[in-house]
Amino acid sequence: MSRLNRTVSVAPMMDCTDKHERFFLRLISKNVLLYTEMIVSEAIDRGDKKKLLEFDMREKPVALQLGGSSPKLLGNAAYLGEEFGYDEINLNLGCPSKKVQKNRFGACLIREPNLVADCLSEMISKTSIPVTVKTRIGYDNVDQYENLYNFVNILKETGVKTFIIHARKAMLGKFTPKQNLNIPPLKYEYVNRLKKDFKDLEIIINGGITSTDQIKEHLDNVDGVMIGRSIYHSPYMLADIENQIFNNSEILTRQEVVEKLIKYLKEEIKKGTRLNQIMRHTLGLFHGQTGSSFWKRYLSENMCVRDADVKKIDHIMDKVKFNPQSISAGQIE
Repeated sequence: MSRLNRTVSVAPMMDCTDKHERFFLRLISKNVLLYTEMIVSEAIDRGDKKKLLEFDMREKPVALQLGGSSPKLLGNAAYLGEEFGYDEINLNLGCPSKKVQKNRFGACLIREPNLVADCLSEMISKTSIPVTVKTRIGYDNVDQYENLYNFVNILKETGVKTFIIHARKAMLGKFTPKQNLNIPPLKYEYVNRLKKDFKDLEIIINGGITSTDQIKEHLDNVDGVMIGRSIYHSPYMLADIENQIFNNSEILTRQEVVEKLIKYLKEEIKKGTRLNQIMRHTLGLFHGQTGSSFWKRYLSENMCVRDADVKKIDHIMDKVKFNPQSISAGQIE
């Protein structure tokens, strides 16, 4: 089994990192590791497994993130994840939403390390691909480094070797998910210290990272960096990461990305996918470029066309086939 490259990864984000977003991001970067949105193990057990788990193999490498607290259901979900072709199974221990807490998974499980260990042991027993953990540094007033150390020390005994650490604590029941992404202070020093104390583990840092320069700084202290919202809002940042971190100069231009996405779009429309389900992810493609507002406006006015057939898609996308200078000029011709 080849080792996954986790030097840079894109975080699992609800309502963002679906299969269409991942296909789009893979056009820009060949090397970053991509994650699914969190999928609940109970939903997989009861629901349409193909609809929940199927993805385009052109997205690989892709990790499946699971939510849950039942060792049996998580084990079965991990098994199915490998069957569907995922490269890694990740357990979510960081989501702080009230709905997630009510169903006993996410960040609230940091309070139950022995249960988490049971879940991980069952997952590992059911799959041959890596099982990893994404967690926060603590919760509420339990936010001392010693608590994080002890938590990781218990979980590593299951055989888990990769820990993705969001360097903020979770405020359970007190903050909204959005507030939990911004208000608790970042404590990168906790993650750096964790790597020093657990040299045999792969430690990935996450939280508040917005530039390639920051990624380089963090890689001096930890094994990998996970980025989230900054990529969703400015996806072509991956081109700089691809060049600066992975030393890859064979990167598609924004125009080439759009052209390849058009082919994918036509494939998906024939399957019944709506135009906006794909193109909503591309709103930030020209972020920071002169005239980017014209791209956003054009998409906003056209991507919600009802009952789009292939001929209508051709008409809309012909309008989007601009030359490299047109976006700077604020024109889509």
